[in-house]
Amino acid sequence: MSLLSPSPTSLRPPTNHQNFNPSSSSTTLIPPKPPNFLSPNLNKRLSPRLPSISTSTTSSPTTTTTSTIPQETLLKDSTPHSHPNWTEFAERASGEWDGFGADFTAEGAPLELPENVVPEAFREWEVRVFDWQTQCPTLASESEAPDLSYKLIRLLPTVGCEADAATRHSMDERTARTASAFAYAPNGCYAAVWPMGKGGLEVEHCFVDPGNVEARVRVVMVVKEGEGEGLRLEGIRVFSEQWYGPWRNGEQLGGCAVRESGFAEGPKLDVSKLVGVWEGRSVRLAGFCSECKDAFHELVEAKPQKKVRDQDGVVALPKNIWCSFKEEDGETCGEVGWLLDNGQAMTSRCVFLKDGKLKARDGDCRGNCSSNRHTIITCNLSMLQHCKTA
Repeated sequence: MSLLSPSPTSLRPPTNHQNFNPSSSSTTLIPPKPPNFLSPNLNKRLSPRLPSISTSTTSSPTTTTTSTIPQETLLKDSTPHSHPNWTEFAERASGEWDGFGADFTAEGAPLELPENVVPEAFREWEVRVFDWQTQCPTLASESEAPDLSYKLIRLLPTVGCEADAATRHSMDERTARTASAFAYAPNGCYAAVWPMGKGGLEVEHCFVDPGNVEARVRVVMVVKEGEGEGLRLEGIRVFSEQWYGPWRNGEQLGGCAVRESGFAEGPKLDVSKLVGVWEGRSVRLAGFCSECKDAFHELVEAKPQKKVRDQDGVVALPKNIWCSFKEEDGETCGEVGWLLDNGQAMTSRCVFLKDGKLKARDGDCRGNCSSNRHTIITCNLSMLQHCKTA
């Protein structure tokens, strides 16, 4: 069974960008060039965004499994400051991504927008608002020094279609150089760990739809470190976005033309669909240590494995998304999954190991490290196939 279905009309040619400068709107755009597909066996809807982090495809509603893969497998193919396929990732990730976003509690309950941003008409009609309309202009450099910058722009809710009156409520700008880890795949998928101060982290997982390269979802896990409690999940943010054209620094507003719609109160994933055996069809891994000087690592291919999944610790979300955050064998594992059609799923998992629990040998890490003992972060992106129920 093909994981991707042909639909040439949805194919978005990658676009090159010059003079990487996220703060400038005068960046020169080079005319689009024909897409460079990763595999001739996949038709033109190749998801240039399968998270290259650690990808494994399985045959069952289970998420990807990576904790059983030896650390040497994760790190041995790494070369310090080597970033193969970064240019292809940059072509796939860059552009104007517009859509909707919503915040959820750690248990998956949607959070209402603050009352002071909701139009009076909504309050009079007792309409509750849970979704932000968002813009996410993203630009990845194509130079030998990788970088990616994006702005998350939240727009104030409006009554009806008032695109001309749309007003920015807030803007969060991020540059991947500040991330603790940034694992990328050539198709545009990625996972990033953002330090937030006071022991906080935000772990971002970005999936590109295998059936439509112009659609993606991003899930951000908001994590805090409690005194003597280790890491705990405090909240979840979900963004459903579509590509509207080359990067223009957010100057072009989709307005009523946005093809997405609010989803926070939509039906949640039926977690019983995850129970059973999953078989990895495509798996990619990346490993990081606390003293790495290079945060950018490509997700490299690894051996797919099977995993039996149950409902324990699964947080169901709209858009067929789920996540879990728990300790397993002394590791803290944050995982996000996206259930697709035909019993397929994409999963992205980040595993944090405590200091002294894992020993990275000289030469194993992708960055320049001065010590042999580190906190290790591993990222795993998988495409899975549901095999059978347990």
